[in-house]
Amino acid sequence: MSGVPIILVTGFLGAGKTTLINALLQAGHGRRIAAIVNDFGSINIDAEILAEANDEVIGLKNGCICCSLQGDLLRTLKTVLTRKPQPDAIVIEASGVADPRGIVEALLDPVIWQSANLDSVLCVVDAEDVSDGPERLADELWLAQLGAADFVFLAKTSRLEAAAISDLRAALALQTKRLIFDPDREGLPLDVLLAPFADRQRDPPAAPSPATRAFRFETFEWRCRSAVTMAAFQAAIGRLAPDLVRAKGFLRFDEQPGRRFLFQMVGSRASVSPAADHSGEAGCSLVLIGERTRFDPEKTRHILDSLSAGGSKRS
Repeated sequence: MSGVPIILVTGFLGAGKTTLINALLQAGHGRRIAAIVNDFGSINIDAEILAEANDEVIGLKNGCICCSLQGDLLRTLKTVLTRKPQPDAIVIEASGVADPRGIVEALLDPVIWQSANLDSVLCVVDAEDVSDGPERLADELWLAQLGAADFVFLAKTSRLEAAAISDLRAALALQTKRLIFDPDREGLPLDVLLAPFADRQRDPPAAPSPATRAFRFETFEWRCRSAVTMAAFQAAIGRLAPDLVRAKGFLRFDEQPGRRFLFQMVGSRASVSPAADHSGEAGCSLVLIGERTRFDPEKTRHILDSLSAGGSKRS
């Protein structure tokens, strides 16, 4: 099994990071999520849902655990990862005054990577703040937080007119090419955030909001019965990447017989790392997600099927 996936949430002071994390923790997705936050008390979870408390780590009835980010990140992660049962995913809230690039570098440390893998970086943007004060668009720290993100989440949009949100999206588009979400109006995009964790899922997740599933995203699953060549796979993903939001799966390569690898892609980051081989499956399997307006499943199937002529199938 691959390491526990980590979602890093960044954003300026007061942007709405804790609100987003709280919403993710309480969504009916069926995963056990650990939240490492700067101030446990700031997560607005009613006291009656707390099941137990032990020092900094809090166990919740809904399967979440919250831990105060105090001291060394590696020590805090170790505390969370020693919980039994182990979490399915970990959400880390970065400080509002922190450049997340330092945390990203720390999470890519080989020691951490053995147990937990950085999956995606989310930047929460206070829509009211940026709309009222466009000077934020020139703030170096804010730009660093935005630049480190794989996805951008707008917060506090409910009181803004549609035209103001459209202008904000246009302004952000000048700063980043990342996918922009508006949870207040569209709901949490669980398809994008949690779908690649399906191999860790125990209970069926609640269906994402109709608007998210029906109109915005398309999920495509692909399997082939044989190994593929590294060069061919790299070329195929290079062709598909511009239309993908994210992708994840297990691969076998002709150049590495007998070994299994985990492939992950989110935003502009992609990685291939060794994976435990307990499945007994001889081939490859991938889950790919894209926006319906750009993502073409049939084109994707054709490109991926060409990796192993006659040995692949669509799920």
